[in-house]
Amino acid sequence: MLQSLHVKNLALIDETEVAFGGGLNILTGETGAGKSIIIGSINLALGAKADKEMIRSGAEYALVELVFTVEDPRQIRAIQELELPIEEGQIILQRKIMENRSQCKVCGETVTARQLRQLADILIDIHGQHEHQSLLKASRQLEILDAYAGAALADKKGRLREVYGQYREKKRELSENEVDEETRKRECSLAEFECQEIEEAALVPGEDEEIEKAYRRMSNARKIREAAACAHGFCGYEDNGAGSAIARAIREIKTVSAYDETLQDYERQLLDIDGLLNDYNRGMAEYLSELEFDAGQFEQTQDRLNLINHLKSKYGNTVEEIQEYQAHAQEIIEKYQDYDAYRAKLSEETAAYEKKALKLAQEISDLRAQNAQTLAAQMRQALSDLNFEQAVFEIQIEQAAERLSENGFDQVVFLISTNPGEPVRELAQVASGGELSRIMLALKTVLADKDEIETLIFDEIDTGISGRTAWKVSEKMGILGKGHQLICITHLPQIAAMADTHYVIEKQVVDNRSITRIRELAQKESVEELARMLGGDEITPSALQNASEMKELAEKNKQ
Repeated sequence: MLQSLHVKNLALIDETEVAFGGGLNILTGETGAGKSIIIGSINLALGAKADKEMIRSGAEYALVELVFTVEDPRQIRAIQELELPIEEGQIILQRKIMENRSQCKVCGETVTARQLRQLADILIDIHGQHEHQSLLKASRQLEILDAYAGAALADKKGRLREVYGQYREKKRELSENEVDEETRKRECSLAEFECQEIEEAALVPGEDEEIEKAYRRMSNARKIREAAACAHGFCGYEDNGAGSAIARAIREIKTVSAYDETLQDYERQLLDIDGLLNDYNRGMAEYLSELEFDAGQFEQTQDRLNLINHLKSKYGNTVEEIQEYQAHAQEIIEKYQDYDAYRAKLSEETAAYEKKALKLAQEISDLRAQNAQTLAAQMRQALSDLNFEQAVFEIQIEQAAERLSENGFDQVVFLISTNPGEPVRELAQVASGGELSRIMLALKTVLADKDEIETLIFDEIDTGISGRTAWKVSEKMGILGKGHQLICITHLPQIAAMADTHYVIEKQVVDNRSITRIRELAQKESVEELARMLGGDEITPSALQNASEMKELAEKNKQ
């Protein structure tokens, strides 16, 4: 649920904050007061495109912050799968818009605008006037039917997605391997040469690293001997080496250590140093005695390294990659040596995956058909509740195997007749803007019980309606608000009267500058706002009486 919205320096808003409640939250206000800015700010916080022109003039940045509480385990799991933070069931989204960039954060952690949009799909459903038009698209109608069908269909679509991907991969492989005999011979001959070259090298994994180490040691043998001998001399017991100096120091301190316990500790330290130095000198002497340069071995190592590097330049950066290349070349040889059998097997596999995909697509189509009947029946009832008293609503499903995709092979079309005696037609051919808004509301109501999203926002759902129809829409919003949090911008008093919480958006002039504010209305103020919506600027006693009665009627309807 959306708990609160905080906006600063955005368009006409200097700074405002609003806490939303559960149920139906209604936002009203004069035309031009800035209602669209409120919904726009929520969209911005959820990853919509940001423009520096949105920043209030004179300000360095604009800021929008949303606070959500999330209790549904399915939503929590979906958020965790996005690897986004959630703190004790609460999510804080913040979007800061600056001159040349914007900054998005979730619970203080910087995220991308794309991640915000993914999160928005889990938390909130914003329904604006533009969505009415999306309802006319066949792809959107298919999505709605699939959403209604729920988990059973989603599971089959997941399996189809996997099988269809395998089918498409086999089909691509089959298409790419249509080669003539001359090309096959040429490629087979090349693969045989490459395999033989790699096989003759008898490579061992990790060998290249060991050979390089040995080559570096041999090629620097003289430098190593000189440095090691010098170090051995500096630490030895001859010619004033460190060993002889330590020995003299031990002899000197032994002459006086009996007189002072502190000196005895230092004597022991010197003896330890002398022991370590002895071990070092013996080890270094042994290393020097074994350090020999074998010209023949060096030449063999150099030749082996050159061979490995030559193969690397052609087949891969490591011995393992070269061996993988060899395995691939061997596959080419086997494929082209019995090409007809290879093509036959590939064709057989492709056909098998296609058959499996078509079978799943048919199962999905059958499920859609079952759910289409139920959804159509529920839609007819929902439309009747919204004053389409004799509306006919049908869902047509057309199958076509050539249309096979990861979604199946169906085309879904919503058909409607809003007038008795008229034949059903596609929505685009029948519905007006006001009718589309009611159809979408009917769909939202029917889908509400299957929807994991708790918060729904309706931006002017009342487009093109009035009178009795407005009351019907109001009642439907009240029903929807019982199981969801609704935030609705409206111009109609019939819908505003149904509010569980009522807010007014006002434009004021402060210090010669226009600002937009939003505030929650008390019961008396809500009635006054309804009276304004009913009667205009002048609120008369009769308008107040009418508004009060409207509010009482709405309360009875909700109960």
